[in-house]
Amino acid sequence: MPLTNLCAENIFAYDDKVREVYSSVAGLDEAGRGPLAGPVVAAAVVLPRDIHIEGLIDSKKTTEKQRRRLFWEINRKALAIGVGIVGAEIIDRINILQATKTAMSIAIGDLGVRLDILLIDAVKLTDIRIRQFSMFKGESVSASIAAASIIAKVVRDDIMCDCHARYPQYNFRSHKGYGTKDHMLRLSQYGPAPMHRKSFRPVSDYSIPEHS
Repeated sequence: MPLTNLCAENIFAYDDKVREVYSSVAGLDEAGRGPLAGPVVAAAVVLPRDIHIEGLIDSKKTTEKQRRRLFWEINRKALAIGVGIVGAEIIDRINILQATKTAMSIAIGDLGVRLDILLIDAVKLTDIRIRQFSMFKGESVSASIAAASIIAKVVRDDIMCDCHARYPQYNFRSHKGYGTKDHMLRLSQYGPAPMHRKSFRPVSDYSIPEHS
């Protein structure tokens, strides 16, 4: 049965229909492709059959408080969770798309379970020998992908808060590395920090100071 032909009334029903064909299903998503600083983080999540998590949607449509609640509920109910993190230095070396794919591959390996199919948000992995189905805005279609988006987002946000503790002058805790007006102002004042992506503009437009 082609997955493009599946019709379900909600994201949990979609995954249950996929499980009628494939027993072990993992959703895969990332957070952090667009920021000027910090890693790209991918998560892979295997949910059990007939699960329901109240309020589970795309992480970009949730508040921080909602994401925290969902994060811990997913951790309690998921059969397996894998996370992959690729830092700014590697992003600069291999480009953000390849870094995203690398993070996804790491997340799949981190699951530690056999998989029949991957449901992926908007990315095709060519080096993974697992059947996969990539879909546009997959977090709005599949509960597994939505769960992965929550895990990836919370893990990345926590990393950026750690960056803030080391380099508070950049206010990473607030903008999480995205190109906000505040971030641009601080970048112009202090130059790039070690976790800035030097291959991204306008980061590349600024000289790189020495940091201890």
